[in-house]
Amino acid sequence: MGAFEELAEVSGGLSNRYVQGWKDQGKKVMGYVCTYMPEELLFAMDILPYRLTGRGVADTSVADSYLSRVNCSFARCCLELGLSAGYDFLDGAVFVNGCDHIRRAYENWAVHESAALPFMYILPVPHKITPEGLDWFQEEVGSFKSAVERRFKLKASPDKLREAVAVYNESRRLLKQLYDLRAGDNPPLTGAEMLTIISASMAMPRDEFNRLLKQVLDEVGSRPNAGPGKTRLLIAGSIMDDPEFIENVESLGAIVVTDSLCFGTRNIWNLTDEDGDPFTALCKRYYEHEPCPRMAGHYRRRLDFVKEQIERAKAEGAILEHIKFCDQHGTDNALLKKDLEAAGIPVIELEREYGPLSDAGRVRTRVQAFLERIG
Repeated sequence: MGAFEELAEVSGGLSNRYVQGWKDQGKKVMGYVCTYMPEELLFAMDILPYRLTGRGVADTSVADSYLSRVNCSFARCCLELGLSAGYDFLDGAVFVNGCDHIRRAYENWAVHESAALPFMYILPVPHKITPEGLDWFQEEVGSFKSAVERRFKLKASPDKLREAVAVYNESRRLLKQLYDLRAGDNPPLTGAEMLTIISASMAMPRDEFNRLLKQVLDEVGSRPNAGPGKTRLLIAGSIMDDPEFIENVESLGAIVVTDSLCFGTRNIWNLTDEDGDPFTALCKRYYEHEPCPRMAGHYRRRLDFVKEQIERAKAEGAILEHIKFCDQHGTDNALLKKDLEAAGIPVIELEREYGPLSDAGRVRTRVQAFLERIG
């Protein structure tokens, strides 16, 4: 089995052999939601950070009893798995106050004694990037760190934090190399393959992921090009951990060469400073990394980042997707569409449901018309 196939196996389901191997050693696995949660903090304690998804959910009938259908389907899928023991391999979960939908999912999961995990926590994150906000965020992360240390009798020492920071920075540098290859005239990877790789990074030990990622970088050098004659696209918007969605788009004669996603560039573009106090550097990196619409007053920065990604990857158009009822990304996408179109960049807005609940046929019809427009 090649390195890419191994990563695809990891990202294809919920638990995987790396998670099981970790637990077999007596170590803990902690689920988390949102890129504002410092993964290195857990990794430094020998806790495996595992990003929660709604992968594999066919319907949300249990979750809908507590979180109505006018809530985001990603939040409902996560709650469905939580209430139906889909995440029984986790030892805990930490959520971020990213939006009301995901916060309600956390609250409904946490109050169910039969389904709640041994450790459940919500990490408050300020909604603006300011010096005062950084101080507040650092206090909140410190409280979270202390709570985890007390609950699991573990310690994130400065030396362990430095080691974890180095491991995660290596991941980001290696992933950037793949983005650089995709930005070239002959991308060796499709957008669906790239998302598969990134999804695996959040469901296995990061040092093991780095080992496989280095092999992928060696392998792609001899692969046939994935994008000759195809329309080059950027995709941006709500949480996207579904390679099949991108595969659906790319099957119409396009190739996704870059993105502005939390499962993508927004999560890897900024490194953590490896000099000085590692805890302070971690808090600063996570608080100030490329912001999503939950951070108020930073639209211009988001627009500039999308334009930068389009330019560096020579994208010919942009897909701005948002999960139905996601007001934050829905509003942001309307502004991005106006400003990108004014800059001469063709844009399509897609409202969708999360993952397996999405309407693939409707998406294909709209994207096909968009590609014809680009010509």
